[in-house]
Amino acid sequence: MVIRKATVQDVEFMQPLIQHFADQGLLLPRSAKSLYEHILNFTVAEVDGKVVGTVGLHVLWKDLAEVRSLAVDPAYQGMGIGRKLVEHVIAEAEQLGVAQVLSLTYQTEFFRKLHFHLVERDTLPHKVWKDCVYCRKFDRCDEIAMIYYTHARTPVHVNA
Repeated sequence: MVIRKATVQDVEFMQPLIQHFADQGLLLPRSAKSLYEHILNFTVAEVDGKVVGTVGLHVLWKDLAEVRSLAVDPAYQGMGIGRKLVEHVIAEAEQLGVAQVLSLTYQTEFFRKLHFHLVERDTLPHKVWKDCVYCRKFDRCDEIAMIYYTHARTPVHVNA
């Protein structure tokens, strides 16, 4: 398995994978246009040259980023691919100096195993909810908010 940054060539595999879970009400749908526009935020998992998983990291504020669009091909679930994808974006958040990584999820046990903690949704800043208007459950949201606290420190810049 290879975990790598997504490329524009990956979108044709990422979009139907995300849509598969969006159709079940588990993820927000992402159009190909949206994926192209935000490709720098995405990471993919590849097995034998095939994209089998994807995840996005969206920075919301100086101290908060969100795991988005985590999807693993059902034929490849249970192999640790989702865990590796989330660990990758947590490491990215730490490298960026982001102190907290948010997940709005139904998969609480999965995220709990990755050391995310339950938080009250009402404690989150309003900017977290800006994409919620695209959700078919907008008026009856039942997602669970979980936070991972990184070891991020303010980056030290050395003058060369």
